[in-house]
Amino acid sequence: MNRMSIFNSPFLLGFDQFERTIDRISKLSSDSYPPYNIEQISQNSLRITVAVAGFKKNELDVSLEGNQLQIRGNKKDDERDRIFIHRGIATRQFQRNFVLADGIEVNEASMDDGLLFVDLTQPINNDQSIKIEIKDTKKKKKANLISLGNEHTRT
Repeated sequence: MNRMSIFNSPFLLGFDQFERTIDRISKLSSDSYPPYNIEQISQNSLRITVAVAGFKKNELDVSLEGNQLQIRGNKKDDERDRIFIHRGIATRQFQRNFVLADGIEVNEASMDDGLLFVDLTQPINNDQSIKIEIKDTKKKKKANLISLGNEHTRT
């Protein structure tokens, strides 16, 4: 079964990579562990907050591979001796991926009270219209002519 692409218009040439990215994002979003928030902190700053209760800083890995931010958690199994009557706090291994747009930079990652914070900066979007002057190339060519000194002056 072929699916209809929203990028099948002759006006949207060269968006194949973008479409593949959207497909990859939709496949990645099916897993809900660990939960996360994305918030806008200022006009050009974003923060990803991931709930990593039960994980220590050395059990987490934050890396940027190309335009994909990867957050991994690998809990050391030190709970073999414990007997749980109910285990509702998930501390299983995870990998959470975020595809970043071009120009977004990762500033820092920090951790506090079971939450991992990853701060991002996005470029300032300049939506202003800029007028481009159209220059006359004939005048430019005359100005660049070299004088050979053969001009005769009339007196």
